[in-house]
Amino acid sequence: MRKFFYLSIVVCLLFSAHESMGQMNRKAIKKNNRRISSFKGRKFHFGKEKRYNALGVSLSALNYYGDLAPKPSKVSTDISFTRPAITISLGHRFGPRYTLTTAFMFGTLSGSDAESADKGDASNGMYRYNRNLSFRNRIKELSVTASLDLFENQATYISRVVWTPYIYGGLAVIHHNPQALAPETGVDGQPLAGGGKWVDLQPLGTEGQHATLQSTDANAGIKPYKLIQPAIPFGFGARFRINEVMDFSAELGFRYLFTDYIDDVSRSYVDLGVFGNDELAKAMSYRTGELAEFNPSAVNTSLEPYTGRDQKQYYTLAGYGREWKGDDGSSNVRGNNKDKDIYMVTTFRLTYILGKTFHRAKFR
Repeated sequence: MRKFFYLSIVVCLLFSAHESMGQMNRKAIKKNNRRISSFKGRKFHFGKEKRYNALGVSLSALNYYGDLAPKPSKVSTDISFTRPAITISLGHRFGPRYTLTTAFMFGTLSGSDAESADKGDASNGMYRYNRNLSFRNRIKELSVTASLDLFENQATYISRVVWTPYIYGGLAVIHHNPQALAPETGVDGQPLAGGGKWVDLQPLGTEGQHATLQSTDANAGIKPYKLIQPAIPFGFGARFRINEVMDFSAELGFRYLFTDYIDDVSRSYVDLGVFGNDELAKAMSYRTGELAEFNPSAVNTSLEPYTGRDQKQYYTLAGYGREWKGDDGSSNVRGNNKDKDIYMVTTFRLTYILGKTFHRAKFR
């Protein structure tokens, strides 16, 4: 009898549990039905799927076009003075064709009359060789450029085009500081303080920027040039897909500058006497005397003496290292200030695509 009583209790409990579970299942089914009936599917943002950021590292070659090029032509440069540069960039892709890139580049420009000029060329090379100027300039460039692809990318970054040509242009700011290797002796033949070392040229005012010039001087009114300058970068290139997240680019670009002093050379020679007792400024302004054939210490009838404004006597080659201004405005030319300097940037870049472009579906 007791066993029958216990069995009845167990059956009642199982029946109650079954009824409770059934009610819970019916409620869950109704809830799921409501969710399914209100589901609107995935909402894709196709424009945003083409947008992404890319981090780039570049190795570049810099070439200089200016007053110390082998010839006066705007397209003249000395390939042997090609110098390296490195760049870090961050680009943002806006759509099927457009990318905005911010980049920082560090590199060096260099040039030398003695090594580039053809002294056998009586019309141009001989003048440049006799001038004997040289420089190096370590460039720091911050740029923002916009690029336009020739081929559209209508898909996501994962299935972007295999390759595309592109053009670019923008704005940049550069910090430059032209330097030159100082000779061991000054124009007076005496040992030079700082000789044999690289010296900054802008503080010396090699064309009279820091001197008191007369109103009749060829460089009258000249002012020191700025070491921070704007520039316009522009060029073209081609980008190649390596894999889902990496690209390789090769491009040829130019930097149009708003200064003619990237090489510290632009206008005319000045009287060496305007530098006073600054023997280093004199030595860096007139360097023809460093050439063996025009060294004042040697017997050389081609050198002409003159008395400077500091009442000292100087021996220079005719047309170099002294003040002269003709009635027609001609002068003893040191550089050509009619054209601004330019440098060329040949770049090879690897870029890595950052982040994801897909958006997760949301239930509405």
